[in-house]
Amino acid sequence: MSTLSHVNAQGEASMVDVTEKAVTQRQARAQGFITMKAETLALISDGQMPKGDVLAVARIAGIQAAKQCANLIPLCHPLMLSKVAVDFEIDHANRRIAITSLCKLAGQTGVEMEALTAVSVAALTLFDMCKAVDPSMQIDGIRVLEKQGGKTGHWQSEAADD
Repeated sequence: MSTLSHVNAQGEASMVDVTEKAVTQRQARAQGFITMKAETLALISDGQMPKGDVLAVARIAGIQAAKQCANLIPLCHPLMLSKVAVDFEIDHANRRIAITSLCKLAGQTGVEMEALTAVSVAALTLFDMCKAVDPSMQIDGIRVLEKQGGKTGHWQSEAADD
């Protein structure tokens, strides 16, 4: 069993020291979903949501969130992200929007938390902008799909619905 990297020998929370780690190209992809009423999804896909282009606002919110990850999660390192992308796929059959993020950098630590934060805040922004029309929306399935770089190399989710 591996040890927890964010706990020191005294059992206290501790930021990982990455000073001696090599700078490598790193990236992570994450995904999440927001499920809603069919009518709400139609308003979004037709550009008729009362608050405007909710996908554009959610994309910007997700990008901003990735850049603020170290301010939100106490033991995350501040990172110089070189790329953040947030994309949406409307799935009418399942009444949901898939939210996918990609974060990249050349650095000493991974970007999984930034990718997860981008998806989470994009989903929360969609909820916020659509809640007056559909307060029953549900956010779920937030997870890392893939990460590359660093000592552990390439990892990809084995889940069937990637």
